[in-house]
Amino acid sequence: MSDAFHDLGGRPAGPIDRAEHDPSFWDRRVDAMQQLMSDPRRRFWRSDEFRLAVETLEPDEYRRLRYYERWITALSRLLVKKGVLTQDEIRSRMDLISKSRA
Repeated sequence: MSDAFHDLGGRPAGPIDRAEHDPSFWDRRVDAMQQLMSDPRRRFWRSDEFRLAVETLEPDEYRRLRYYERWITALSRLLVKKGVLTQDEIRSRMDLISKSRA
């Protein structure tokens, strides 16, 4: 059994919500970005790199974030790590989007 905080490995964690749900537009976009960036033809990163980026989020951050929020956080960190974007570019774009919604 893993000792990683995200791997509950049969330990009590409360009830599982088994209700069907449709992913939001934002969820689908995050999923599409991950698929595009991990596509072997683009070779930005492999799926195991992405999984590691999700699994190595800080425990408090991992617990606080929803599923696709974890994904977008890991995705943005990999984009910076791989030199595709800078943290300033990501922050600038997020600020622009926030201002356009205000």
